[in-house]
Amino acid sequence: MNEKILIVDDEREIADLLEVYLQNDHYVVYKFYNGTDALRCMEETDIDLAVLDVMLPDIDGFRICQKIREKFFFPVIMLTAKIEDSDKIMGLTIGADDYITKPFNPLEVVARVKTQLRRCSRYNTSISGQPVEKSEYDIRGLVINKESHKCFLYGREIFLTPIEFSILWYLCEHQGKVVPSEELFEAVWKEKYLNNNNTVMAHIGRLREKLEEPAKKPRFIKTIWGVGYGIE
Repeated sequence: MNEKILIVDDEREIADLLEVYLQNDHYVVYKFYNGTDALRCMEETDIDLAVLDVMLPDIDGFRICQKIREKFFFPVIMLTAKIEDSDKIMGLTIGADDYITKPFNPLEVVARVKTQLRRCSRYNTSISGQPVEKSEYDIRGLVINKESHKCFLYGREIFLTPIEFSILWYLCEHQGKVVPSEELFEAVWKEKYLNNNNTVMAHIGRLREKLEEPAKKPRFIKTIWGVGYGIE
């Protein structure tokens, strides 16, 4: 069965363009120019993925995303004309799976849709509709497997210490969300976090070295200053 994609954008040219590209890839598209009709559609239709514009005339995309996460597990991709980090952080924090800034290439959106659907079909839900425990994550060439306790970057094995592996695994488990330093420390070390504890930052630094992360624009582990870390 072809996946059902929900598009919500009040810029009709953009919504219409995305509809054409997605239909060309044989997706079933439900297109709306406002949030109210989109929410009604979600209650009546089994949606597989939503593409939401942030700025809408009635209900903003953040609020729609929050409502989706109250009931559904399907992926959400946010669209926005803004480039502020605060908007991106907010979207990822409330449960968005990906974030695309306008203007964009429609083919990129289609590629992101395919990636999210593939990840969702492999990992996200069981028959009961509840999240299932994953044994492996594949994030743009970064593969980490819990059963084998191995990590690969573009096919080359990266040797991690148990602590480094646990940090990376926890971030992957919470992909698309910001993980506070306190939460990350207590989840990995099983101890109470202290405000002056730089242990997490030091281990993140070593992880980035092993992942060959560029200092200014890391590909995987992002620092959200004053909050924590996240993998997008």
